[in-house]
Amino acid sequence: MPVDVILGLQWGDEGKGKIVDYLADKYSVVCRFQGGPNAGHTLYINGKKIVLHTIPSGIFRENVVNIIGNGVVLDPVTLNREIGEIASLVPDLLQRLMISDKTQLILPTHRWIDIASEAAKGKEKIGSTLRGIGPCYMDKTGRNGLRVGDLFSPNWENDYRSLKEKHLIFLRQFPEVEFNLNQHETEWFKSIEDLKRIKVIQAEYFLHEKLRNGENIMAEGAQGTMLDVDHGTYPFVTSSNTITAGVCTGLGLAPKHIQRVIGIAKAYCTRVGSGPFPSELQDEVGERLRKAGHEFGSTTGRPRRCGWLDLVQLRYSVILNGVTDLCITKVDILNDFEKVCMTTSYETANGRIEHVPFNWKDIHSVHNIELPGWNQDISGCHNYSHLPKALKGFLDQIQTHCQTPVSLLSTGPEREQLIFG
Repeated sequence: MPVDVILGLQWGDEGKGKIVDYLADKYSVVCRFQGGPNAGHTLYINGKKIVLHTIPSGIFRENVVNIIGNGVVLDPVTLNREIGEIASLVPDLLQRLMISDKTQLILPTHRWIDIASEAAKGKEKIGSTLRGIGPCYMDKTGRNGLRVGDLFSPNWENDYRSLKEKHLIFLRQFPEVEFNLNQHETEWFKSIEDLKRIKVIQAEYFLHEKLRNGENIMAEGAQGTMLDVDHGTYPFVTSSNTITAGVCTGLGLAPKHIQRVIGIAKAYCTRVGSGPFPSELQDEVGERLRKAGHEFGSTTGRPRRCGWLDLVQLRYSVILNGVTDLCITKVDILNDFEKVCMTTSYETANGRIEHVPFNWKDIHSVHNIELPGWNQDISGCHNYSHLPKALKGFLDQIQTHCQTPVSLLSTGPEREQLIFG
């Protein structure tokens, strides 16, 4: 049976958690394949808002195994807090959650390296969440990192001290960065002991057996395509591969197993932190989108930058990921807009282009098309035929430009507020 992928097509915050949660009961296993606690997948379970940073969003579905894959970087403290927050809703959580033995560990010193490195960039800072994710991935690629499987090695404490000392030598370059390592280490080591209660597996073998037995697997992405370390708005990106290709390396799965790729995009665009954002609206319309959509980071609380849907960027993401099905979220946020716009091309010194350039600074302005708004509440729409004509026209523009069907439409934050195309 296949592996289906669900991932974001913009700069993150597209509403992936809700879609994974809704579809999860059709799968035996839901896996996170990259990223770290910089992710913030928001779900509404029985009216209660829940934000997951590390645990896969299938955790609220009975009989679904949830795996934190080797492509993830894991902060034991964040995970421990997260488990505590949802324990009452998932009493058998420790039976449903597993971790790959190859998952990298975020150390307390990784966070301080992140803070020091970002501060040193001054005006050129990339907008890091300062959770130690970049430095942890640097240790991984530098072959210095510690993995979950190392916790059970007799050399564990020596290996930890050795890596910590390397970090402290680096941090001595930044005397202005003050930190209380003892305090953070105490909480971290306590969380390590709690982490050992979770089943640690060789995930690649576990998933291979599931596929051999005819079971379905869902791979859940974090962040968004435009934050991919290779194909995003570099250097204003995350430290992992957020695209479909990352599923194979982040879970140990062969490409032949991937079948559907469900790409999720908002009906408009948002971005947290610094970096290129061609369709950004720095006016009252952008502020209206922010307020209507409650656009504040679920992980950082920072206000998100807002703009119109960018079809040039969206088509690029569809191509990169091999998207088979589009899911458009938060269309309800545009319910009261008399008109809506979409970006269809970029203006550069060499003329108008309809592709993403190598250098985002080449973009001087954007060309938008204007469409009529639907000016009505769509919460009562339960199938495609009930949608207002103007909204159907909006979706048609997306499908035509991306050459990909819109198979899912989210009309509100609740689990059941979905229309299948």
